[in-house]
Amino acid sequence: MAKERKEAKMKKPKKKRWYSYLGEAYSISKETYSWTPFAIFGPLIGGIALGVILGMVTGRWILWPILFTLLAITLSLYILVELVKRASYAKINGIPGASAAVLGQIKRGWIIPEEPVRFNARTQDMVFRAIGRPGVVLITDGDKGRSAKLANEERQSLRRVIPNVPVHIISVGDGEGQVPLLKLQRAMRKLPKQLTNQEVQAVFQRLDAVKTNPIGIPKGVDPYKARPDRRGMRGR
Repeated sequence: MAKERKEAKMKKPKKKRWYSYLGEAYSISKETYSWTPFAIFGPLIGGIALGVILGMVTGRWILWPILFTLLAITLSLYILVELVKRASYAKINGIPGASAAVLGQIKRGWIIPEEPVRFNARTQDMVFRAIGRPGVVLITDGDKGRSAKLANEERQSLRRVIPNVPVHIISVGDGEGQVPLLKLQRAMRKLPKQLTNQEVQAVFQRLDAVKTNPIGIPKGVDPYKARPDRRGMRGR
């Protein structure tokens, strides 16, 4: 028994420290952007140097170096978080189901099923649905024209069930009139709020009860394989 406990303890993975996550985030960013070291360490070194110079000029050797060092560290960490987020999105951009991976990062104010509400098995175009205070948002993933047709079909179905609820369509992609993957969350936040929190729940319950278009993802298509590095995107 003691031997089994010892073996289980040995097999238990080590808990990562905060600096391990920073290292992973730095590596992810550097794989995509070769200039990451300049973007991260440039402001850090520059801020420390500026603090030292101001300390020499004013005679305050403690205040300015410490203040500018803290500001430089904060700025470098902010840049790292932004770079790793962009790098993570760049890696999954164009992969079927990439929108689902980004939508999975949204935790507050939205009800977002994991599976698409419309799916074309042949072309792998799909439509995801999000319910929030702006109403119902249909997010298309795939070819702009084909996925737009799927989204319009879903909108027609929704109008029969929730005729008075606003339905928005966001086409994800890099073409004209589309929203880049990186800006998807921002585009959803910019939509005007027209429902209360209670109405959002009521809409969800109505759609969940009716099941307008239940659909599963066929085998071999897993949008969550396109999941970006969540810890890196949060900066820890």
